[in-house]
Amino acid sequence: MALLHRATLRPTKLDLLAAWLPDKPWFTGSIGTSGTLTGADVVSRGAYRFDDPAGEVGIETMLVGTADGPVHQVPLTYRAAPLDGAEDWLVGTTEHSVLGTRWVYDGCGDPVYAAALARAILTGAGQAEQYFEVDGRREVREPTVTIVVSGVGEAEVPAIGAVRPVVDEDRTLIDTDAVGLVVVHRPGVGPDGSAGAVLAGSWDGQPTTVPLAYARLL
Repeated sequence: MALLHRATLRPTKLDLLAAWLPDKPWFTGSIGTSGTLTGADVVSRGAYRFDDPAGEVGIETMLVGTADGPVHQVPLTYRAAPLDGAEDWLVGTTEHSVLGTRWVYDGCGDPVYAAALARAILTGAGQAEQYFEVDGRREVREPTVTIVVSGVGEAEVPAIGAVRPVVDEDRTLIDTDAVGLVVVHRPGVGPDGSAGAVLAGSWDGQPTTVPLAYARLL
């Protein structure tokens, strides 16, 4: 379960991504003659979340793009303090009106994301249900992405430990000591072709289900 806050963020998630995306080798989109994006140029197509059992790290995967470009899948983690050794995976920091300063990371470099992705695929759990707390009551937030999992046998997920992410064109390969993971950054664009259990999804504008990530026990 993911419990969300009705809050403002400065800068917004889209502002952070606008500054970060153009440097990614898998990003395809118009950035204009200035060579930069703004938050207004980046459009959210949907998002889904995983749960951190420890309740410490927010885990959200956003589907974003520019108006004339393909959809890009961007896993993000939100932390209350910097993650040691993950400087290269830092997207930026933002001020959350409820939680204070949040360090935002590319999830592919965060072991909590890797563990959550492996658990979601290998156990068949999929995405977490999302709730807002309003006047002491929990209100369900309807998902904007429909997630399905296939090729899984309710496997027990071993401890993930350290992650060793490697960007390979339009996907990131995340090696751990126990599980191999693949995150597809441009879902539905080009062949995916990776062995293992599959997490796939559909959203508004993408009516057919396309692979988003793969997992296999090592």
